[in-house]
Amino acid sequence: MREIEGLLETEIAALKANKTYKYETPLESAQGGEVAVGEHPRVMLAANNYLGLADHPEVKRAAREALDRYGNGMASVRFICGTQPLHLELEKAIAEFVGTEDSILFSSCFAANLAFFQAVTNEPLGYGEWQDVLYSDKLNHASIIDGQRLVRRQSTVKRIYDHCDTAELEEMLSEDAEKPYRVRMIVTDGVFSMEGDQAPLETLVDLARRYDALLFVDDCHGHGVVGAGGRGTAEACGVLGEVDVVTGTLGKALSGSVGGFIAGSRVMVEYLRQKARPYTFSNSLPPAVAAAALASIRLLQRDPAPVERLRENTLYFREQIGELGFTTIPGEHPIVPVMLGEASLAMDMSTRLLEQGVYVKGLWFPVVPPGEARLRAQVSAAHTRDQLDRALTAFERVGRELGAI
Repeated sequence: MREIEGLLETEIAALKANKTYKYETPLESAQGGEVAVGEHPRVMLAANNYLGLADHPEVKRAAREALDRYGNGMASVRFICGTQPLHLELEKAIAEFVGTEDSILFSSCFAANLAFFQAVTNEPLGYGEWQDVLYSDKLNHASIIDGQRLVRRQSTVKRIYDHCDTAELEEMLSEDAEKPYRVRMIVTDGVFSMEGDQAPLETLVDLARRYDALLFVDDCHGHGVVGAGGRGTAEACGVLGEVDVVTGTLGKALSGSVGGFIAGSRVMVEYLRQKARPYTFSNSLPPAVAAAALASIRLLQRDPAPVERLRENTLYFREQIGELGFTTIPGEHPIVPVMLGEASLAMDMSTRLLEQGVYVKGLWFPVVPPGEARLRAQVSAAHTRDQLDRALTAFERVGRELGAI
């Protein structure tokens, strides 16, 4: 034990020396456009609280009422004694929101993505030999990558196409058209979390139809954010209801808490209730969490104004940060990557910005490719124009100080 602890200490020391050690910063307030760090307020540009619902009065009220009525938790898994009408109501609301027949809840979208690939591609689904094929975008989320790592190598072929390169994907599909694969599956993020760009779902839906493939979309950063009603990348691309499997989270725009889901056909969801191990062997979502998520969806369906406010804030911040001289990845999403190149510069700038009243985190390899370290600024509907201006002023001051602009 002592030997391994020495090895771990050496690795931790190297991370700190290389300025790639991840520090956690305690917040002393609720999540919002501005947060308390120590005694001073900071403009929050590091949260996925896109619609500002993490501290919304209606969302908090729903959580309190559920806590008072149902208690703190279910103390069990779903099929034993861990299901309430609240869970079923939330699953129905999610399915309607994302345009599918049904949905199933998980502890996180990470768990949902792990569960899906393990349950669908590892299972024989009959007798005899079989082989499946997965076509996966190069920049898909870590949960998709790890989910596919759980798939038995001998039963599934994994092919990676360049980021959003539908021409390369079609070439792969065409090459494999005559091969006797049991299941063909196109796998992509809806919005890519490090870049803030969208998958071309209209083209992917067309390719899935033409080559008889299932289309899987992780839309964690799309739900509540893109589309006229905030219903996700499929709505934004005009193909709502045409994606076979949609996964998402309750931990970002839709209440900012925890929890994930898989949405799809009724038979797919029924099958996952029987075979998805992270569902079968994990406790149900706490009632307060489920109620808060349900309130968030209903609030958004009733009044999509926060989605429009988010778009206005995003457009303003993107234009202004560019005018200051920073390099960003073009787009319309509230994820605004400020490209810096080196991890040490990203960490130094994040530290100095926190001192100047702005909370934003640096990201580097292996989260992003080597040499593409960045600050990932994330805009929220909760931001006021004054808060965004204060953040931009700090970016300019620190950027000049460190030679980033």
